[in-house]
Amino acid sequence: MILRQIKKFIPKPLLSIYHYKMALLGAFLYGFPSRGLTVIGVTGTSGKSTTCDFITRILEEAENKVASISTIRFKIAEKEWENKYKMTMPGRFVIQKFLSQARRAGCNFIILEVTSEGIRQFRHKFISFDTAVFTNLSPEHIESHGSFEKYRNEKLKLFRATKNIHVINIDDENSKYFLDIPANKKIKFGINDAKNINLKLQLIGEFNVLNALAAIFVAKAYGISLEVCKKALEKTKGIAGRMEVVQKDPFEVVVDYAHTPEQLESVYKTFKDKNLICVLGSCGGGRDKWKRPELGKIAKKYCKEIIITNEDPYDENPLSIMNEIESGFSQIRNPKSLPAIAFGDSRWQAGEIRNYKKILDRREAIKKAIESAKPGDTVIITGKGSEPWMCVENGKKIPWSDKNIAKEELSKIKANS
Repeated sequence: MILRQIKKFIPKPLLSIYHYKMALLGAFLYGFPSRGLTVIGVTGTSGKSTTCDFITRILEEAENKVASISTIRFKIAEKEWENKYKMTMPGRFVIQKFLSQARRAGCNFIILEVTSEGIRQFRHKFISFDTAVFTNLSPEHIESHGSFEKYRNEKLKLFRATKNIHVINIDDENSKYFLDIPANKKIKFGINDAKNINLKLQLIGEFNVLNALAAIFVAKAYGISLEVCKKALEKTKGIAGRMEVVQKDPFEVVVDYAHTPEQLESVYKTFKDKNLICVLGSCGGGRDKWKRPELGKIAKKYCKEIIITNEDPYDENPLSIMNEIESGFSQIRNPKSLPAIAFGDSRWQAGEIRNYKKILDRREAIKKAIESAKPGDTVIITGKGSEPWMCVENGKKIPWSDKNIAKEELSKIKANS
């Protein structure tokens, strides 16, 4: 907490020098461990963790020893543990130590989820990337970076640092910027490639097809057959916190990490033929405030019932965050006048939200959503996915799991029925 406050007063050029030197020091202390390893970096706004997981599974199916870091987990060969840093791309010493451990364990492939914040702080420096993968791009961390263009440019730096193989989703309109960067081999993929592969994923959503295609084209670049790729992917039943089904019957309960407008709409579209009961907030207090009403608009468009709740407020007033999400309900009269717990207004006209609540306590919000579900409905809890903490004021972290809380509430209903 104190260090975070001090950093606010350090000029950005000095802070950049500090981050760069720390990256160099970390690599030096651990003997530049990525040299001689095949390191694959995956960047983009959405799908990074799933793509990393898919690549890992395919490489392991091809009898490689693999290590990986993602938002979800750390993995070195058969050993894996939860990522509890609340950071997709941990600090430079953590990464370099991990690479050293992976090298000693005999891993020949390393898969890293690479973020714009990590790149800006030089956490990718002094890592010998052999392949860079681009999944997609949409606005995120805009207040932190200053503009979407600056955010995109941080992502591009991974590709500029990777000279050998570039794997790029050409369905994304930003792909042209990534295609412009030289590489020994450029591999393009898009949703149309799925027609020729005939892949039968157990995971739902078109975005998961694209994540799978990214992994397949990475694997093919290293000589792994399509048959091996399909075998690995088709037996993948789920990935923690990514369209994770907690219950199927009599009503469905799904947990997902979606926390940007594009991600949220993709999730809701997947279930558009269902009656959706949606629990959502807006992560990252003090950042990306622009997206809060956008999340509200999207929820209003797709959900039969909506519960706005707390997520990761940090030092910001969580009620203010909830009110800003609520402001996206453009047809609601004077939305900011509603209390912290507000129920559907019978005066609303056809076409407006039929049932709507604001519940500050996230556990209570999940409970209410589950209690209101009827057979055939789908409860979707978004924003945190498999994250193990809720971040509140003064740097405090509260142990958390949307999945476990949903399971607990479902068990209570079964016990009382």
